[in-house]
Amino acid sequence: MNQPANNPISNNQTAKLALSDGTVFTGTRFGAEGEYFGEVVFNTSLTGYQEILTDPSYNGQIVTMTYPLIGNYGINADDIESGRLSLRGFVCKELCREPSNFRSTQSLDDYLRANNVIGIEGIDTRALVRRIRTEGAMTGVLSTVDLDDASLVAKAQQSPDIVGQDLIKDVMPESAADWPTGLHEMLLDQVTPSSHQSNEGDKDFHVVAIDYGMKWNIPRHLKQMGCQVTVVPGTATAEEVLSHNPDGVFLSNGPGDPRPLDYAVGTIRDLLGKKPIFGICLGHQLLGLALGGEIFKLKFGHRGANQPVLNKETGRVEITSQNHGFALSGETLAEGTEVTHINLNDQTVEGIRHEGYGAFGIQYHPEASAGPHDSHYLFGEFRKMMAN
Repeated sequence: MNQPANNPISNNQTAKLALSDGTVFTGTRFGAEGEYFGEVVFNTSLTGYQEILTDPSYNGQIVTMTYPLIGNYGINADDIESGRLSLRGFVCKELCREPSNFRSTQSLDDYLRANNVIGIEGIDTRALVRRIRTEGAMTGVLSTVDLDDASLVAKAQQSPDIVGQDLIKDVMPESAADWPTGLHEMLLDQVTPSSHQSNEGDKDFHVVAIDYGMKWNIPRHLKQMGCQVTVVPGTATAEEVLSHNPDGVFLSNGPGDPRPLDYAVGTIRDLLGKKPIFGICLGHQLLGLALGGEIFKLKFGHRGANQPVLNKETGRVEITSQNHGFALSGETLAEGTEVTHINLNDQTVEGIRHEGYGAFGIQYHPEASAGPHDSHYLFGEFRKMMAN
């Protein structure tokens, strides 16, 4: 990952975002100073910028918010989804510099500065998003230290594409650990229990969560439905996973292209049929690869909290939260694999299941409560699989 330029803080408030197609946007800096490259993407959510900032799945990306006013409710200790910020830049139309919320402890400007993330405001985000929708997601450079348009465009064109990179090793844990510990435990105590919290007398299940860059709200849900959760790194082997003697295995979300992650696909393939498996987002894609599927890159991805998904079994439409730039093709999946959910905007695969192996995956984020509770039943299905 490239690092910010080692420059002293200056009084210059100008920042520039240059795209690899030659487009340059000039705005006002907030947060840190420096220079980063990354894939420029957009998120259509109206709220939840703190969850977006702390989602490890944005590693390697510069994130643009389509909602015009960002930062109005500040930053709090409850809504973080990981221990650090992994994105490479943050773009908005207008930054609120005086947040107002009873939970707020810090402004967005101060939060980005403390976490060494560059923000830019005051650009035409509608024009930027239209550019991405028309031309597709592309590499960009966000800088407060180099303000020469030609230089920045050249850097954007020379920066590596996100395709083919292994980005999970930047955001996964170094070793196995039971969840929650430390900060996790403090945050868990402040979360309203899920509707799937286990009833008195229910068996507690042990879930091994393979962490490719996992949002903390996922193990919260597993914990609240009565599971003991052990988190292992995304590089864990099947032997290492099974050594914990789990009742089920969870495959987490994570950043980037799943195709370079042969070691992860191999682990999942070795686990198929041995334990119930539930995958979300990147975990769903890796499960699909293990079942013979193919991955392709979406033009500009699905990032937002209002994606309509059809459950083919029930005929119900779920309003879902999504964050991914790649998708699974259902045409090459192994015999016995069923496509269970589809995206109603573009008909892409949103869910798969293999009954014989006791494995299923979902492309969207059922823990994110976009519906708000349309998709919580999926955690219940995982529990039922472990009970059988």
